[in-house]
Amino acid sequence: MTQAGRFSPPSREQILCDIERAFTEDVGDGDATAELLPAESTARATLTCRESAVLAGRPWFDACFQARDPGVSIEWFFDDGDAVPAGAKLCALSGRARALVTAERSALNFLQLLSGTATTTAAYAAALAGTGTRLLDTRKTVPGLRLAQKYAVRCGGGVNHRIGLYDGVLIKENHIIAAGGIAAAVAAARRLHPGLPLEVEAESLEELNQALSAGVDRVMLDNFDLAAMRQAVSVAGGRVPLEVSGNVELATIREIATTGVDFVSVGALTKHVRAIDLSLRLHLD
Repeated sequence: MTQAGRFSPPSREQILCDIERAFTEDVGDGDATAELLPAESTARATLTCRESAVLAGRPWFDACFQARDPGVSIEWFFDDGDAVPAGAKLCALSGRARALVTAERSALNFLQLLSGTATTTAAYAAALAGTGTRLLDTRKTVPGLRLAQKYAVRCGGGVNHRIGLYDGVLIKENHIIAAGGIAAAVAAARRLHPGLPLEVEAESLEELNQALSAGVDRVMLDNFDLAAMRQAVSVAGGRVPLEVSGNVELATIREIATTGVDFVSVGALTKHVRAIDLSLRLHLD
């Protein structure tokens, strides 16, 4: 199955835009060290994963090397979304030596970050297995790499929340205060953006009831304790999906799911990411 078929990465144009920014900051006007290598020399390379992980980021990795050497050959042994054991050989490359060493760091930066995102997501998703509660990401992403990290979340078994401020209305505490209450905020949102999904953050059962009366599409329960979550599920009665947000950790997410909520959103999927340990070793022809 193709990568696009499995997890639908961003457009080729978006990936190339990400790559261009990476090269601008890393390569600048040239790789001074790569000039030590003969211009026409070729090489092979092997990429190894030094720890267990869920792979994500192949399209960015490939694009980095292809941008420096359109004739580069990359043979992958795992797909994005695959669980990879420690010590596994991920892929083999061959091409111009200068291109391989110049693209290496940018390519690894993308792959190790996105694999870290996917690996963290997979751990949270596994904790929810069998509960019926789905795992959502947030907008707490690395600046400039939101679409890449949202892709990695999908690779890890999570579900994307809204991409940005433009594709969904999420009315939070400050919006409610500024608008003069939940009912007023919801009415304004329906008038201005009738085609967008509308969610309201509730900080109490009273605000949950106000949101339900206003006719929202989803309610976010912000920092509810477990007992309050169960009450909220009973109050909502299945009329709208309920999402839990705030202070969610891997150790607590399954217990949260047992309350019957529909979604749990976790900022840590994309903002507390530890890069996966990868190694690219060159072999001259």
